[in-house]
Amino acid sequence: MNLDFTRVFSDAIPLLLEGTKTTIGIAIISILAGLLVGFVSCLMGISKNPVLRGISKAYVWVIRGTPMIVQAFFVFYAIPAVFPGVTPSAFVSGFVTLTLNAGAYLSEIIRGGIQAVPVGQTEAARSLGLSAFKTKIKVVLPQAFKIAIPSMVNQFIITVKDTSILSVISLDEIVNNAKKSIGMNYKFFETYILVAVFYLVIISALMVLSKYIEKRMNNERKG
Repeated sequence: MNLDFTRVFSDAIPLLLEGTKTTIGIAIISILAGLLVGFVSCLMGISKNPVLRGISKAYVWVIRGTPMIVQAFFVFYAIPAVFPGVTPSAFVSGFVTLTLNAGAYLSEIIRGGIQAVPVGQTEAARSLGLSAFKTKIKVVLPQAFKIAIPSMVNQFIITVKDTSILSVISLDEIVNNAKKSIGMNYKFFETYILVAVFYLVIISALMVLSKYIEKRMNNERKG
């Protein structure tokens, strides 16, 4: 096997750096939007209204029950077919796909955080005269989000890795830009080694952040 990392470095690194910007950028805005979608879905899911609960359950069921690659194809190809004249770009389609996907999982993460808050907290707040709404907003949700933060960071890690799937709709993220480099030098092995290194660096940094947050949360609970 004739390995040529020098040529690959000169051809691939600029493209991979550009792809990294797209990967991190779309992951950040998607997880933030997904957090909003997940929060709304969670509130609907724990609502007393059966219609709202049904919508939330259906959304979570569909997203968690289908591969993200299918979701990406649906957003990118099916929407223009259903709505003629509407042609979302690869970035917009990727953003919508990642947001809906992350939102479904964050909905369950937030719901788990709410359920983890001791019932005594709610009872104490209600005994002090707080309404059910104020109890949820001022007492339950702040604690629930605190509990859910480590899982949210883990979901962000998953979302970063999931961006690689969006290469199928030609989003210029790391994997798709690696394919462009391979098209110029035909160095598959060396290029994908670089891709692996790029992902390892990004994900390792996020894992360190996750461990740090988790450690701080545990120390606060002990304190």
